Amino acid sequence: MKKIYPSAAAALDGLLEDGMFIAAGGFGLCGIPELLLAAIKDAGTKDLTFASNNAGVDDFGIGILLQTRQVKKMISSYVGENAEFMRQYLSGELELEFNPQGTLAERMRAGGCGIPGFYTKTGVGTVIAEGKEHKDFRGETYIMEEGIFADLSIVKAWKADATGNLVFRKTARNFNPPAAMCGKVCVAEVEEIVPTGSLDPDGIHLPGIYVHRLIQGEHEKRIEQRTVRTA
Repeated sequence: MKKIYPSAAAALDGLLEDGMFIAAGGFGLCGIPELLLAAIKDAGTKDLTFASNNAGVDDFGIGILLQTRQVKKMISSYVGENAEFMRQYLSGELELEFNPQGTLAERMRAGGCGIPGFYTKTGVGTVIAEGKEHKDFRGETYIMEEGIFADLSIVKAWKADATGNLVFRKTARNFNPPAAMCGKVCVAEVEEIVPTGSLDPDGIHLPGIYVHRLIQGEHEKRIEQRTVRTA
């Protein structure tokens, strides 16, 4: 099956619909699928639910979809750095489901492995635990979290081969592998596509079985917080 598409819009063709659930890789501005997010904005798809660590910044990442009011709900760990995200949440315009970062990553991974739920101590005794099943194991209380099963996954990698095997670069791996796993369809954008068989099997971070469509494109390297020392 051919997986390589000429553009982000082409790769998303036939996959987008209003009200869908999308899992997106990235952490801040590191490893975010910026080309695919821009294509979703251009497509005008609305009432979206996103599972993503955060929403980038106001004018980059998922932040561009918040500006156009295409997102109705975020399942995230972090609101900071994005003033519009914070404003919409505090004003009641945007639904927000907070998850501890490890819990969010494991919910994605669990969904990708077909695991409907799991127990964790993280969040016990806090607002995170409200309304969730509690169970004691060996004298300690745990809460049940559900696996994430998304309609679509969008991720960004460094390299891919034509079969969709992915290699991520350093910390840009972050949430991308579990996000890729939990979608019914996964679309990946990469900086370079190399010949099949040229990647070291031991260096592949995500097997191509999880990746259905690929695009290659130019990417912008932004710095979310830059601190310089005064002379």
